[in-house]
Amino acid sequence: MKIEKSFKRAIPGLAAAAALAMGLPAAYAADAPGAGDFKFGLSGYVRGWVSVNLENQGEFRPNAGLHNGVGCAVGDNDPTTGTKPGGGRCGGPYNPGSLNPADPNYGNFNPGIEGANNIGYTATDYDSKFKPSMVRGSILLDADAAYMGLKFKAIARLDREYKTDYLEELEDLRKANLSGNNTSPFGYNGGSSTANPGSIMDNYNNFDFREFWVEAPIGDRTTVKIGRQQIVWGESDFFHAMDVVHGYDLSWRLFFEGENEEWRKPLILISTKIRIPEADGMLAAYIRPGWDRCEDIGNTYDVNGGRWFFNPYRGYTLETTTTKDCSQENWDESNIGGGIRWQGEAFDLSYSIAYLHANSADPVANANPNVNQPFIAGATGYKGSTVKGSIFDRIHPEIDVIGVTLSGYSAMMDAVISTEVAYTFNQPFNQGLGGFYGYSGGPESGLGSGQACPEGSAGDNDVINGVFGTTVGVGLCGIKTKGVINSMLRIDKNLKLEDVLGTTRPSFSSIQLFDQWVMDWKDSEQLVRLFAYGSPLKEHNTILTAFTVLNYMNDKINPSFVVGFDINNGGGFAIPAVAFTLNDNWVGKIEADIFWSGGSGRTEDAQFSNERSQLFGYFEKSSQLVFRLTRQF
Repeated sequence: MKIEKSFKRAIPGLAAAAALAMGLPAAYAADAPGAGDFKFGLSGYVRGWVSVNLENQGEFRPNAGLHNGVGCAVGDNDPTTGTKPGGGRCGGPYNPGSLNPADPNYGNFNPGIEGANNIGYTATDYDSKFKPSMVRGSILLDADAAYMGLKFKAIARLDREYKTDYLEELEDLRKANLSGNNTSPFGYNGGSSTANPGSIMDNYNNFDFREFWVEAPIGDRTTVKIGRQQIVWGESDFFHAMDVVHGYDLSWRLFFEGENEEWRKPLILISTKIRIPEADGMLAAYIRPGWDRCEDIGNTYDVNGGRWFFNPYRGYTLETTTTKDCSQENWDESNIGGGIRWQGEAFDLSYSIAYLHANSADPVANANPNVNQPFIAGATGYKGSTVKGSIFDRIHPEIDVIGVTLSGYSAMMDAVISTEVAYTFNQPFNQGLGGFYGYSGGPESGLGSGQACPEGSAGDNDVINGVFGTTVGVGLCGIKTKGVINSMLRIDKNLKLEDVLGTTRPSFSSIQLFDQWVMDWKDSEQLVRLFAYGSPLKEHNTILTAFTVLNYMNDKINPSFVVGFDINNGGGFAIPAVAFTLNDNWVGKIEADIFWSGGSGRTEDAQFSNERSQLFGYFEKSSQLVFRLTRQF
């Protein structure tokens, strides 16, 4: 048996730089005896993470919720009078009201509000600061084979987590927020005192075939690959303009994990590459035949109340009141998608032009049209769809994208300059600013009084505005599509810091500016940045990021620093880190993920109103210290 060693290095990029110098994995290959030209190789890793909260996390707590059964701890209120033991009120008795004008309770809606602390942002009896939020282990096996010109690939990964005390707390909160002593149209108690959302570990324990494909040559210029695979188009490292073929699994770690291929969600594709040397280029194309599961479509967020649900929803699960829907005509997982891309070189520049038909990466809320749900009574299913969830469905409508990339070396700057511009047709956005007026308690609650649903939206009707006098909020007024231009400009440069900082070699550094421009943007349309949020989407959303990586002891110790700023809305992040290589097999990393928001006052006040908090409001009080250790083979 012949054993060969090969070494590979991750290409530095903005996201990859956060975990640069992950080490030099060894791959073992063997020629099978008597198998002719059959070759087989197996590599992989065993990896562990431990993350610790650096702040007391925001949580949705049952003693400070949005209505009576949740607004008071179980047993602390009288379901008829809404009083607490020893006096005081939980916000008044719950009254579901009615949307039937013939009903005596028409418009008599009282959700039972406790007051300014009704969103439950501050943990009143549990301090999660310095508590472990993640203890995770993964085993990945990467098998390659080649025979008679065919190439085969299979990558499988098993993920398991230990239930930390903090996860135990969130699991208990999920149960408490889904149980109570009365029913609720908002669905927080599911109408049952025995509601059980199951184990929170279902969010994180997983087994998946990351890739499973076969590739065949057709002549000396063409290859065809069939199976579960990943395709990467575009130049952006962190914010993806044209790299929209796949969604990302953001449920177990919403922010940086250095290797995009580890959290990109593979799809079953038929792809081809045709080399055309006469034109100094290559034509690539793919078809998604529609054989994927619903869970494979779009970005996956931790919407089931886990550690990375958007602030301040941790401890509340959407699984009993919403559903991910991939069965409608305009976003069915069986619909065919695809794309075509030309990539070439000219005048010492690399360029590409591409077209893609895919599903939108981020979900939008398709609000329930059921009139028995008063706060969304005016909503109608998007494009005539039937909504399955009691509040809304999370859907990924189909989009079309055209884009170009361009990169080249500048001798004057001694740097590589890259740019990417992509236009998205019919990008869906939710409508409806602010929080639920009836549920948030109006202006005195500190969550903002909201606005009436925009004219022409699904929620714009006399019933909804007559009962509440204001918006249904958090993006549940409807869905609006817009043309969007995503653009990126990046400069990569090796800084010669050897004499200044004593590094082993020049330090790879990069600065990147990313902008989202919403065409024909109108303030009156009340577009929101993301589902379940009431903070307004602006015409331009611009992010500036930068990083540098220092190398010591011949790349055995590699400090790095990544920083980003939301130019329009405020807020940002900083990631100081140190990656180290112990030997050919063992590599590790220590990093701090530090966030700050641009909202004034508490972030929960800002995200449901017209304050500045947007993207980094999701991460308020989510700063983490992360340890990662990998054994490669």
